[in-house]
Amino acid sequence: MLLEVCVESVRMSLMSPHRVVVLKEVDEERYLPIWIGPYEADAIAIELQGVETPRPLSHDLLKQAILALGGRVSHVVVRALRDDTFYASVVLDQGGQELELDARPSDSIALAVRTKAKIFVDSAVMAQAGITKEEDVREQRQRLRDTEGLEVFREFLEELNLDTEEEEEE
Repeated sequence: MLLEVCVESVRMSLMSPHRVVVLKEVDEERYLPIWIGPYEADAIAIELQGVETPRPLSHDLLKQAILALGGRVSHVVVRALRDDTFYASVVLDQGGQELELDARPSDSIALAVRTKAKIFVDSAVMAQAGITKEEDVREQRQRLRDTEGLEVFREFLEELNLDTEEEEEE
């Protein structure tokens, strides 16, 4: 089953050069943090913030190529998590024919925000790596310790504060 998500935020770690894109399940308080590189994080953030670039970025070029060839991005899916690596697909519609392209989640998300395509996460991936505000941080840490291959999220959970926006609004 696929769960619709939106980009909640793109965050940076003070401990590493990597960034985290946080996907939020639509109509639920469940989040999926995915580590991504700084360039991909910038590509997502630039589009979300509406920043104009003097020349097209790689994801802009890909969008233009898809459109020029008569296709459109139908949606993207974060479909698997294996050995600490997320796997995603870009699903294209070209004249009624569905084409699925293997892609990194960061590139899929960067393309989705440019084309206003929906983003989905496989429910098994969300069950394996998703986190909630309600779940006590100690419970989250224990669940991750009990789940093999998710070491990269342990450090992230130590730093994560999902209440940032709410605190800023007060």
